[in-house]
Amino acid sequence: MSQPNLILIMTDQLRWDCLGYAGHPDVKTPYLDTLAATGTVFRSAYSACPSCIAARASLHTGMAQNHHRRVGYQDGIPWNYEHTLAKELAGAGYYTQCVGKMHVHPLRNYLGFHSVELHDGYLGYARRADIPYGQSQLVADDYFYWLKQELGVEADVTDTGIECNSFVARPWMHEERYHPTNWVTQRSIDFLRRRDPDQPFFLMASYLRPHPPFDAPQHYFDLYSQKELRPPFLGAWETEEALKREGRIYDSKSGPIDPELVRQAQIGYYACITHLDHQIGRLIMALREHGLYENSVILFTSDHGEELCDHHMFRKARPYEGSCHIPLIISGGAKALSGLRSASFCDRVAELRDIMPTLLDLCGAPIPDSVDGQSLLPLLSRPQAPFREWLHGEHSFDQLSNHWIVTASDKLIWHCRTGQEQYFCLDSDPHELADRILDPACQDRIAVLRNHLMESLRDRPEGFVRDGRLIPGRPYPEFLHDERNLDS
Repeated sequence: MSQPNLILIMTDQLRWDCLGYAGHPDVKTPYLDTLAATGTVFRSAYSACPSCIAARASLHTGMAQNHHRRVGYQDGIPWNYEHTLAKELAGAGYYTQCVGKMHVHPLRNYLGFHSVELHDGYLGYARRADIPYGQSQLVADDYFYWLKQELGVEADVTDTGIECNSFVARPWMHEERYHPTNWVTQRSIDFLRRRDPDQPFFLMASYLRPHPPFDAPQHYFDLYSQKELRPPFLGAWETEEALKREGRIYDSKSGPIDPELVRQAQIGYYACITHLDHQIGRLIMALREHGLYENSVILFTSDHGEELCDHHMFRKARPYEGSCHIPLIISGGAKALSGLRSASFCDRVAELRDIMPTLLDLCGAPIPDSVDGQSLLPLLSRPQAPFREWLHGEHSFDQLSNHWIVTASDKLIWHCRTGQEQYFCLDSDPHELADRILDPACQDRIAVLRNHLMESLRDRPEGFVRDGRLIPGRPYPEFLHDERNLDS
């Protein structure tokens, strides 16, 4: 059988539960629901370092975050990795094409792709006045370059007045075809037209939304603006301290203090998701029209989630489900998945690092020794096959820095600046409403997860573990250098 075509549909900041197939009461995603109904849904998939750069490093290298060394968000560090997903697939005979977001440095680093049509969204770092001309986003980003050709030199996504990390929402101000979500789909479809018909391909369609700005076209706002929406989840453990301090700041980590602005953020986020879903539908229809669908595997996921005002929080990087729990679906044509799929759902703990070995496994390519992830293919037909039982996640985030251990049923969080711990029983409390860290009935289980955390951190250069104990307050940079001792 010929090698299957591989399509990786990547979204940005799409949380695990804001999808129709996941049971959300408000969000409508008919095309993604179809992929889920005809594929396998990994219900316990996570982003172990849930912000754009670190998450994508795991995706492209198959490494755990302590090995690719990006444990927080930091721009401007070159991406120099011997083995990447695109490079390995190219070596296996695939033509490799990315359309949309890469978020690497420098911007035109292809990471082994034969071709990249780039749109990274608004990147403040790449727009600074002191950035070299060729690395400026206004030059290096293909979508921005095209938009200015189409609408004039002053055209920009900031014309809405919405900042790229803001909870503020309003509809797109231009014709829908100029929206970056449409652009990614259109350029991906154009690739299908001009591909080599005798060579298998790997297409990464990498969308910016539903990452802010929440600026879907008017039609999609109208779908939600008159609906009564489910309010954000609020745990009994949360306080309003940060909300009262930051809730009037447009890009705060707390989200807005004004309930109407919370509702507008929900409307904008859901509108972006349904718009994205319809554009993914366009891509799926094009695969069918080109006669490619039956021998194509589609893997759908996101780099991380969005807290969306749960627990008075907004954006990502924290250890809670809205931030780190992501969607992951493997679907596609009957020819490509022949003999591989029988399970509709799998509850094994998957992570972004597993995507590289999975796609390499699909085409029979060797998996480099540097890869920490595991192929998900055995789980398509045997969802209870041996796999990881727990995952270590983390994020360097100033006073909010955190480490966590998650399983399919529970989670232990350690806030490494303060030493505070939290424990949630996810099987009965999937939205983390009750912190059971002091519950006597949970202490044995908490001790097991704490040992897993110390096992994960024991050899780390920050010195998080000493004499069998977790040590809070240690220096914790966003990028791990080679030094073994980070004391000042």
